[in-house]
Amino acid sequence: VQLQASGGGLVQAGGSLRLSCAASGRAFSTYTMAWFRQAPGQEREFVARISWTSVSSTDYTDSVKGRFTISRDNGKNTVYLQMNSLKPEDTAVYYCAAVRGGWNIRPSVYNYWGQGTQVTVSS
Repeated sequence: VQLQASGGGLVQAGGSLRLSCAASGRAFSTYTMAWFRQAPGQEREFVARISWTSVSSTDYTDSVKGRFTISRDNGKNTVYLQMNSLKPEDTAVYYCAAVRGGWNIRPSVYNYWGQGTQVTVSS
């Protein structure tokens, strides 16, 4: 599976962005998809995940709950992260990641990674 993230940019606090992650390869619908982020000098942290099951369960880190929404379109092999009410502390490089059949928030569990897209939120 190859992942290509896009949609980052510069936005003012309170604004919105939608990130996309396009996947190539087979069986996209069997992968749990997640978004992580990494700010300068900090470790990569979990942001959101969506399961591979038909229910498409979702989970978020506390700091983005109510502001970010993860979704997937298996027909388009794409996962999205809608980010609303952005804050300066959301500034980071955002990465999409995939693991087949897993359900975990640890980066080390994910087998496949996109190249990252920069999100910068100005105050």
